[in-house]
Amino acid sequence: MSKRWVIKLGSGLLTRKDGKVDRAQIGRIADQVAGLMKRGIEVVIVSSGAVAAGMTAMGLEKRPKDARELQACATVGQPELMSVYGRHFARHGLLGSQMLLTYWDLDSRACTRNARATLDLLLKRKRFVPIINENDAIADEELRVGDNDRLSAHVAALVGADLLVILSGVDGLMTKSDGTGDRIPKVTKLDDGIRGLAGGAGSERNVGGMVTKLQAAEIAAEGGVDTIIAHGRRPKVLLELAAGKKLGTRFSLR
Repeated sequence: MSKRWVIKLGSGLLTRKDGKVDRAQIGRIADQVAGLMKRGIEVVIVSSGAVAAGMTAMGLEKRPKDARELQACATVGQPELMSVYGRHFARHGLLGSQMLLTYWDLDSRACTRNARATLDLLLKRKRFVPIINENDAIADEELRVGDNDRLSAHVAALVGADLLVILSGVDGLMTKSDGTGDRIPKVTKLDDGIRGLAGGAGSERNVGGMVTKLQAAEIAAEGGVDTIIAHGRRPKVLLELAAGKKLGTRFSLR
């Protein structure tokens, strides 16, 4: 059994149809994470959702298009999001711990060394759940990792994870580029044929969708980490994966 997992949670997974944070869904994820930890698996979460939480707190109906407004939403929403995680983890005697990163942090040997040491210490204490997000409040184009799919892959390599689990609104990589067809259970090589199945622009499969997930799987593989892309709304998906059930698409690219 894998002993250290990085779990990436996308905005679509953590928000309701009205755009507000899905507190019940975060509760279900927290329950599963607690179950994983009881099985001896150390968990790091890479979580989106700060902008959505900030929109609710600021009374905004539509997602802002201006970069500064988005950054303001993230600044307001990040503590709101952490408070939701905190309340649900507290039910299991666990505490969430926040870490915000930028590309410069990941590109700095000193910063990555410090981040790794902090995460190792928290994980070894067995009651803390590190929750990582991009530092949207200060991350302009030169500082941005780009999206939390790729951020999660960098984090997986950083902490020496055994597995990266990317939970989304899709069952995995499918045999047709529009997201239909049969699920591909395992990928061992990222060639042009596989990349062509990532789907077009404007869908969940591209905007924070399958394109960036394939890129994340490739980044994670460079760090020696396998990636599983699976449907995050499936009840107990994480516990099923821990039990060895073949869900989603596994990328074993080494």
